[in-house]
Amino acid sequence: MTATLIDGKAIAARMMAETRAAAEALVAAGWQPRLVSVSVGDVAAAELYVRNQQRQAEAAGVAFEARNYPSEISLEQLVGVLQGLNADPRVNGIIIQRPLPAHIPVKTLQKAVHPLKDVEGMHPSSIGNIVYNDLALGPCTAVAAVEILKTLPLQIEGLNVCVIGHSEIVGKPIAFLMMGLGATVTVCHHMTRQVAVHSRGADAVFVAVGKPGLVTGAMLKPGAALIDIGINRVEGRTVGDADFASCAEVAGWITPVPGGVGPVTVAILMKNAVLATSMQKNHYAAAFAVA
Repeated sequence: MTATLIDGKAIAARMMAETRAAAEALVAAGWQPRLVSVSVGDVAAAELYVRNQQRQAEAAGVAFEARNYPSEISLEQLVGVLQGLNADPRVNGIIIQRPLPAHIPVKTLQKAVHPLKDVEGMHPSSIGNIVYNDLALGPCTAVAAVEILKTLPLQIEGLNVCVIGHSEIVGKPIAFLMMGLGATVTVCHHMTRQVAVHSRGADAVFVAVGKPGLVTGAMLKPGAALIDIGINRVEGRTVGDADFASCAEVAGWITPVPGGVGPVTVAILMKNAVLATSMQKNHYAAAFAVA
């Protein structure tokens, strides 16, 4: 192995320490950051994520409440729940847990969360702001991947970047975030011809497709940074979208799966929760200030 392993846990720990300090300052000012997790129906699939989020929230000084609603709840009722949370000044962030029942479209719920409480960065306005290089509450996984790249000794301006995967909440936001930082970006997707031609010319490759072993060492420029965002279960193991063994022989830096992008994504979620609280504090101060 020639690649340097990127320690996502260490990056996340540094971010969490900064977030906790910011949360403590808000608490001293009378604003306790508080997250509410909303899940629907059988929570077994999301239970691990909820427990992890609660543990990380406590470490960041963020209050956390998990709410579960019956699978029979209607879309209209659930939107009403979100509107109530939007109006509650004691709630600073809302997390929509997946999976959801078939009759509850996740995009409708994401649009129903107020942008100031959109700690997951999934509201259309949150993602749209990235186009204008105005990053506030950005999509957590995309922001985490870019933050990891920024820790490496690479000059971002003019960097050739290849993003493999063009989802609305990971691939596309990464592309816009990197362009905002001055990188030259190529986006590959399922209709791209000869993905390897593009990836081999890149100084940094992001991959987020959900297909294990998609990226191999033969697809990388020697010394390139590889940020693997994929999470797949293969024979009882969690693996990414890259063939780790072959990629580690060629890349200069590589994120492991698990232990790479995942911990930083949770740290970004907590950072967003504290930032959202600060934004709401400022909003209320401006709206109700005594002239």
